[in-house]
Amino acid sequence: MSDLVKRYTASVFFDKRLWQADITGSLAHADMLAAQSIIAADDHAAIKRGMAQISAEIESGAFDWKLDLEDVHLNIEARLTQLVGDAGKRLHTGRSRNDQVATDVRLWLRGEIDLIADLLTDLQKALVDVAEKNIEVILPGFTHLQVAQPVSFGHHMLAYVEMFSRDAERMQEVRRRVNRLPLGAAALAGTSYPLDRERVARTLGMVDAQGLPCVCQNSLDAVSDRDFAIEFSAAATLCMVHISRMSEELILWMSQNFGFIKIADRFTTGSSIMPQKKNPDVPELARGKTGRVVGHLMGLITLMKGQPLAYNKDNQEDKEPLFDTVDTLKDTLRIFAEMIGGQIDAATGERSGGITVRPEAMESAALRGYATATDLADYMVKKGLPFRDAHEAVAHAVKAAISHNVDLSELPLEVLQQFNGKIEKDVYDVLSLRGSLNARNTLGGTAPVQVRAQIARHQARLA
Repeated sequence: MSDLVKRYTASVFFDKRLWQADITGSLAHADMLAAQSIIAADDHAAIKRGMAQISAEIESGAFDWKLDLEDVHLNIEARLTQLVGDAGKRLHTGRSRNDQVATDVRLWLRGEIDLIADLLTDLQKALVDVAEKNIEVILPGFTHLQVAQPVSFGHHMLAYVEMFSRDAERMQEVRRRVNRLPLGAAALAGTSYPLDRERVARTLGMVDAQGLPCVCQNSLDAVSDRDFAIEFSAAATLCMVHISRMSEELILWMSQNFGFIKIADRFTTGSSIMPQKKNPDVPELARGKTGRVVGHLMGLITLMKGQPLAYNKDNQEDKEPLFDTVDTLKDTLRIFAEMIGGQIDAATGERSGGITVRPEAMESAALRGYATATDLADYMVKKGLPFRDAHEAVAHAVKAAISHNVDLSELPLEVLQQFNGKIEKDVYDVLSLRGSLNARNTLGGTAPVQVRAQIARHQARLA
């Protein structure tokens, strides 16, 4: 093979991150081979001894990764054979690189999903903490980026908690399908050796909620399936989309035109030419990285769409997009938890240094957009006016407020009564931002009493 083709086909310089999974899978396989009397006890002991040394070499940086050996699997096997002789050559009995790599990727991804689950919990906790501190802060709620109705800023933050809680659920669902054992399927047709695949599954923790082993049931599918990688990438893409939506709002809120929040300096940068600038680089970059993760998902789907059964070399191209998706998602979740909620003091458990909320700017913006217009319509309906008639009457009232350059709550009573004679002085209770907020006291609503209930629910769930 020419040097060009070696470089083109080799994967060792990116798949070497699978080394722990590869050794873990190999040790479970060796344990089963010995238990089934396929290899001798002495060979099993030698394999364990050699793998321990290889692990130490890799962790210390002394391991010599060789391009000629193509991938992580052959590099480790070759070194094992150097260390323990024929015992190392016997390790590959009853398996192929096809089922070996499928097992390694699943083991590695399972561990990464567990880390991502913890990071999703951290981000949710940060958002809940911000929500709890800002239950009474009034934010203009938007539709079409136009002021719509007042909402609690805490309520707004909890909307993202709901999104990330669904992301966490999806990750756990994906994990169940990742956690299935392909090893023992060999190249594509199974093997003539008397393998105990269920023993290997139990050794590797590839079991269901009842502790029963989870083993891929068809050898052809076992070596060629990459649904689990695509599913994970889809879940990661949705999570990044939620990050991107939040990023867009943080960017808007931080701008001078909104001025709703401040982001700590360590998450922003200045301009090379304009000294007054404070740019929200972290949320902007996260918004951009979302496109990258979406692209990886499309790449994996396209990778698989034309492949016949069983294993094909195309599948080597599954790793780099999968690895990058994992790295991007983990880094993004980690930095957003700190950017939103700040750092946690190890001694007190208190958070500090997250986003700074500017309640006066939010409330002022809510007042500019006639955010209580729907409340006036609802008030008229309760006085007996059909909603559509109330809707039209309020439209005229808003026009009057615009012409007088005042908020609806600042229109004199006699002016409001021109639009409906049943309007009385109590109308001003519903026209205030606070009154509008408190009125939405239904499950899932923005009334502070409801927001507190939701915060308590999330705190119990995340504890």
